[in-house]
Amino acid sequence: MKKGRVIALLVFIVLVLVAAGYTLNHLFEQEKQEAASFRTEQPRMGDIVIKTVAAGSIQPRQEILIKPQISGIVRRVLVEAGDQVRTGDVIAEVTVVPDMGALSSAETRLQRARINLEDAEMNADRNRSLLEQGIIAAADYQVFDIALKQAKEEVYAAEDNLKIIQDGVAARSGRTSNTMIAATIDGMVLDVPVKKGNSVIEANNFNEGTTVAAVADMQDLVFLGKIDESEVEKLSVGMDIQLTIGAIEGLTIPAALEYISPKGVEEAGAIQFEIKAAVQLTKGQFLRAGYSANANVVLDERREVLVIAESLVQYEGQTSYVEIAVAENVFERRDVDLGLSDGITVELLSGIDADASIKVWNQPQYR
Repeated sequence: MKKGRVIALLVFIVLVLVAAGYTLNHLFEQEKQEAASFRTEQPRMGDIVIKTVAAGSIQPRQEILIKPQISGIVRRVLVEAGDQVRTGDVIAEVTVVPDMGALSSAETRLQRARINLEDAEMNADRNRSLLEQGIIAAADYQVFDIALKQAKEEVYAAEDNLKIIQDGVAARSGRTSNTMIAATIDGMVLDVPVKKGNSVIEANNFNEGTTVAAVADMQDLVFLGKIDESEVEKLSVGMDIQLTIGAIEGLTIPAALEYISPKGVEEAGAIQFEIKAAVQLTKGQFLRAGYSANANVVLDERREVLVIAESLVQYEGQTSYVEIAVAENVFERRDVDLGLSDGITVELLSGIDADASIKVWNQPQYR
C-alpha cells in the first residue's frame, strides 16, 4: 500500500510540472506575439522590362564561296584567312591537267587546219596569177580568197582550242587566264580549305565544284537564332534587340529584328522558330563570324512608373490587395489595381498612395 501511494504521488508531481511548463511556454509565446511587429515598404518609381532570350550565333549576311573556272592542281595560294581582298584580286592559281583524249583530238584538229590552210594558200596564189593575167574574172577569184580566209580562221580556232586544253585560256581571248582564281566580292577571307598541290574541280551541272576560299563582308552581319513557339507571337519585324556575345564579357550590341520564320522546327520536343536580326556595328567595330550570342528581345516595358515588390501583393480570387499600416503595428486591407509584372516587381496603377507603408508578409520582427 505504501509503495502504491509513493508511485501515485510521483505521477502527480510529474503531471503538475508538465502543466506548469506548458503554461509558462504559452505565456512566453503570447508575450512574444504581442511584441511582434512587421516591416513595411513603400511604393517607388522604377522600370519594368519584360524580355525573352533567343540563343544563336553571329554570321555574315553573305558568305561567298569562290570556286575555280577550270579543273586542275593548285599551283599557288596567295591569301590566308583574315586577309582583306577586293573584287578581282587573285586568290590562287591552278595548273591545268589536260585530258589526254581531248588533247590528242585538239592536236589532230590543228594539224588538219594547217594542211587545209596550205592547200587554200596554193589555190589562192595560183588563181591570183590568173586574175592578174585577165584569164579569170574577179568573182571567180573571190571564191578562193574566201576559202583562204576561212582556212586561216580554222587554224586560229584550232590553236585556241589546244591552248584552252593545255593552259585553260585561249591565246586570242585578251582576258586574264581562268587558271587565276579571283575574288568576286570585296571582303574578308574567312576560310581557305585548299593548299598547294590539291586537286580542284570546276563547277558544272553535275558537280558544285571545289571551294577555294570563302569571302564575306564582315561589316554586314546578322544574328541567327531560334525562339520558342510560346513567345514567337510576341515578336514583330523591326523590334530592337540587344545582343550579348558569349566570348566578349560586358559587350552589348544593338540589332534590329528583320525576319521571323513562318514555319517552326521541332527540337528536343519543343517547336522553335528561326529569327534573323541585322547587327548594328559602330565604325571600326569587328566581330568574328560564328560567335555564339544571346538576343535579349524586349517584349513590353514601362519606364518611370510606380512599382511595388510582387511579394507584397496577396490575392483573393480575381482581386489583388495589400495591407497598409494605419497605426503602429495595425494594418488594413486595400484592394489595388496592378499593371505589368516581371515576376519580381509589378506596376501599381491605383488603390493606395505613393507614400503608403505596405506590410511585408511573413517577416515579423520582435521587440
